[in-house]
Amino acid sequence: MGYQIDRAVASSLVRTRRRVVRVLVSVDMEGVAGVVAPDDVSPGQAEYERNRIYMTDEASAAVRGILSYDAEASVVVCDAHARFRNIVPDRLAQGCTLLRGSPRTHGMMTGIDATVDAVCFVGYHGKAGTARSVLAHTVSGGTIARVRCNGQELGELGLNAALAAHYGAVPVLATGDDTLAREAESVVPGITTVAVKQAFGNRAAEGLHPEESCSRIESAATSALAKRDDVQPPIFAGDIDLEVDVLRPFMTELAALIPGVELRSPLTLGFRAADFPVAYNMIDIFAVLAAA
Repeated sequence: MGYQIDRAVASSLVRTRRRVVRVLVSVDMEGVAGVVAPDDVSPGQAEYERNRIYMTDEASAAVRGILSYDAEASVVVCDAHARFRNIVPDRLAQGCTLLRGSPRTHGMMTGIDATVDAVCFVGYHGKAGTARSVLAHTVSGGTIARVRCNGQELGELGLNAALAAHYGAVPVLATGDDTLAREAESVVPGITTVAVKQAFGNRAAEGLHPEESCSRIESAATSALAKRDDVQPPIFAGDIDLEVDVLRPFMTELAALIPGVELRSPLTLGFRAADFPVAYNMIDIFAVLAAA
């Protein structure tokens, strides 16, 4: 059985949060306007330096949109790409704090807890296996083929939205290419999306000018918070049956040594987690051990 959207729980959450107090902005890089190739998002490459500026600017646009909705909102920007040291601090909009560096708990969602009211996903990409989707992957493109929670396949957007919902935060905004927008709307009905580029393939897209992307993201962040009562987040209750498919059989060997981890097929690791945060963190552990 996949995830179930518990409308009563979701309704209860939003009834107690009529005014935004704290917003987490998780910022990836593959879904940023102009990005189409691995070199564009890889530190040490010439194009990376340009694109980390665009990444910072899109994060800033989301911050401005949030503060336009609620000038007193507490905004935390979470650098969520690679080793989490991409956003340029002195270029980021004022009025927020920046969470960067690794290792850290909850990876792309560091900072999520019961005090967070809403979450925005900026610069996100499609899940692994998505056809004609710019730089699509799930957690680690070099090791993980797909992730399933209670039988439901989820990409990074779905996993992070479910983690947000576990803590009572509403996932309100997702930006990236058109395939990411469709994925977000499927996994999180009611979420606001911004397609900053139309994918022509895994490494090709037709994109907006960076300033236009930022303008749309800023406007969308404001309207997304105003419509958060309409969002139906994916809520996983109770134990989570986690399955992670890796790319090659040897990538299971270290992870299979962890107590409770099962080798369900030559390419599939299984684990029964007590709750969603445990499952979420185990995925990162599987990715690290598979790479090792």
